[in-house]
Amino acid sequence: MIASSLLVGCQFGVEEANNVPKANTTQTIPASNGEKSKVIPFVYTAKKELTLTFNGMGDDATMKKLLDELDKYQIKATFFLPGMRVAEEPEIAKEILKRGHEIENNTLNHLDDAQLSYEQIYKEIQLGNDVIKKQTGVTPSYVRTKSGDVTDNVRLAAAALGMKGVVSYSINPKDRDMKKDAKAIGEYVERFMTRGGIITMNTDINPEVIPAISYIAKAANDIGYKLVPLGELVKNGGERKPLEQIPGYDAAKINPDTKNATYHLIYQMETNEPKIALTFDDWGSDKTVTKILDILEEHDVVATFFLRAKGVEDNPNLARAMVEGGHDVANHSYSHPVVTTISPQQLQEDLVKAHRVITDAIQQQPVMLFRPPTGVVNDETARLISAVGYKNIAMYDVTMLDWDARHSADDIVNGIMTKTKNGSVILLHMLDNIHTVEALPVALEKLKQKGFKFVKMADMVPK
Repeated sequence: MIASSLLVGCQFGVEEANNVPKANTTQTIPASNGEKSKVIPFVYTAKKELTLTFNGMGDDATMKKLLDELDKYQIKATFFLPGMRVAEEPEIAKEILKRGHEIENNTLNHLDDAQLSYEQIYKEIQLGNDVIKKQTGVTPSYVRTKSGDVTDNVRLAAAALGMKGVVSYSINPKDRDMKKDAKAIGEYVERFMTRGGIITMNTDINPEVIPAISYIAKAANDIGYKLVPLGELVKNGGERKPLEQIPGYDAAKINPDTKNATYHLIYQMETNEPKIALTFDDWGSDKTVTKILDILEEHDVVATFFLRAKGVEDNPNLARAMVEGGHDVANHSYSHPVVTTISPQQLQEDLVKAHRVITDAIQQQPVMLFRPPTGVVNDETARLISAVGYKNIAMYDVTMLDWDARHSADDIVNGIMTKTKNGSVILLHMLDNIHTVEALPVALEKLKQKGFKFVKMADMVPK
């Protein structure tokens, strides 16, 4: 290994023969003006894309095996490389680029940046950039710390050095745990796979990372997602506006005065026309919800999704995908309480929080419909809900209790076909490990054969 004299801010320079640019030890590090680089734990996008990233740099044999495995599954990844390792074995870095992958900065010495001063962090990033540029011709745009954690000093230094961002992650299978085999690593990634997600793994710790690639590739393929380099993911993604800049973010407000509050409970639409509304409640994994969205697209059906906002908070891209798919999204609370069992203040705070989380996720005001969890509501709580800004409370007249996995796909289909009539509101759920996804395409075909047309539930609101 190259001399450890580069550690922690003492001497950052070594001989040119070691392929590391010599640092000017008398250099004055410019003071930060307070601007901080943005942090990127995931990319805001509704596209079916995410990125696979690696930290560190293993030995030549390990890296070639890893690159071969990525080639086998046609995956292009992003490698965050420590400058010192690039200086030691520049041919590995060049091979990474030759195979079509990206290289970014993992700092010079791959140290714990939480223990370093601003000046030390600045030099770690700067010299990491310099080494990578000298050995590969590539100027890094992004930096990641050893742990993936982000401090203010890291953000300040990255901004001062003109980096585009400090990259964290949204999916960490914790492959540092040597007890985890390839299957466990792959299953973890599959469980948390999301649009715009950033997967982080290491090249130089657990050899099971290499065989884990096959599991990750299969998981992405099963859901219809593509693994792309970070730069491509960012390019295809968008910028989220601050909540306060989104029209309608404050359409729901705390308002304890319910004296003049009026509300509408909407169970169905009174009509002789064969119009029905298909609605989904709660939340699920990317895999489950994407299957639902794919089925709806295939059958050219629009729906209304009532979202549990705590789930949206963890995966805003999935909510945005619903909107971009032409569907409506609405409020199903933040924490899914039975509204009649909590205090008036708790109820209104929950609704407002949910409204803002959903608005922030989809970058527009959601449809102003609220569906109470479990469908339980009374006059007092309905007035509280209305006073917040949700005057229209979305109920339903067709439910098969599909949230209960004991109800088979046939049970769900038969229930829908028996109960649905002109103006019906059908309630389904987007939970994992139930039979709704299996039942949905069959039910849609049967309903269309009977002449039913699908509308959004907002179309049923009294004018």
